[in-house]
Amino acid sequence: MFQIGEALMGQGSELAHVDLMIGDKVGPVGQAFANGLTQLSAGHTPLLSVIRPNLPSKPSTLIIPKVTVKNMEQAAKIFGPAQSAVAKAVADSVEEGVILKEQVENIVIVASVFIHPEAKDYNKIYRYNYGATKLAIKRAMESFPDIDRVLEESNKSTHAIMGFKVTRLWDPPYLQIAFDNPNLETALSAISQIPNSDHVIIEAGTPLIKRYGVDIISKIRQVRPDAFIVADLKTLDTGNLEARMVADAAGDAIVVSALAPINTIDKLIEEAHKTGIYAVMDTLNEHDPISVLNNLKIMPDVIELHRGIDIESTEHAWGDIAEIKKVAPKALIAVAGGVRLDKVPVALNQGVDILVVGRAITNAKDVREVAEQFINSLNKPEIDQFRIMTDF
Repeated sequence: MFQIGEALMGQGSELAHVDLMIGDKVGPVGQAFANGLTQLSAGHTPLLSVIRPNLPSKPSTLIIPKVTVKNMEQAAKIFGPAQSAVAKAVADSVEEGVILKEQVENIVIVASVFIHPEAKDYNKIYRYNYGATKLAIKRAMESFPDIDRVLEESNKSTHAIMGFKVTRLWDPPYLQIAFDNPNLETALSAISQIPNSDHVIIEAGTPLIKRYGVDIISKIRQVRPDAFIVADLKTLDTGNLEARMVADAAGDAIVVSALAPINTIDKLIEEAHKTGIYAVMDTLNEHDPISVLNNLKIMPDVIELHRGIDIESTEHAWGDIAEIKKVAPKALIAVAGGVRLDKVPVALNQGVDILVVGRAITNAKDVREVAEQFINSLNKPEIDQFRIMTDF
């Protein structure tokens, strides 16, 4: 047996985070248990879990402090409420049948326990570590999560301690609001009025980027820390360099022109994926985007079918979305250029994943109200982030 479990529970300085391994004494977990007891390190001295002095839990459990213990006050939190909490959780797991009684002499547990140096409330330290240990054991014995759960939830969740949300584009359709006005104060004011929604993307438009550079991304982040931000550079050369610039500026996506050399597009997509951001290919003035896609080594994450502002008297450049999706089945399809509220149902029926809207929202008298109208037209419910936090 070699099972792994993890759980986070509580709040504030008393928050508990437990990582543990459960396995046979004669296997790798047993070896780690023995090494932990015999190879001590300053500030991270392992200790057996005990329900009370002279009553260790079964299966035998080794607690390893994650945070360096620097004084006796901190040591008391480990050699007290935390030690007892872990031991009681192990005992109760046996009593409830999560761990079988027949197993207890053949297996051991190694648990890494987090105790914040500023934790003060012993009652909370005990209760949070009890709950986290018990949940981690249950998850370990049930091999939670399975890979299907991991893939399903990976783009939905937000780490409780991280303090911000990294948005991924996993649940189309989306509304992408393009801020092209190169007046910084006007742009930031309008951005602050956009309703919070899991289905809104903020675009730093080309004129705005040209005037302020990719540093505009950090200014947008000050207003909307959790936003998915697209940098519309319409790259034509040095694709890898510009992708790295956007990633370094904490952007979420970079736009490359379909008119760029194939090698440039390939390098930009490769660098974008290397740095964990999205690559968007803008088809403005490219009349045969499918031929471009057929020549690429790597498909972009988003293909934007774009009719320019200067040619809005022409038909929408939406192209044959169905044919494009055959060539790039995993890519999202965005449409841009003169997208109005009445065009949303038409676009969605044609398979559009992202609606790029600019002046219809940003130049509106009531930016928030018009943005809400577009968001509501997507007919997408918000993601319940709290559900993910409590999903066992």
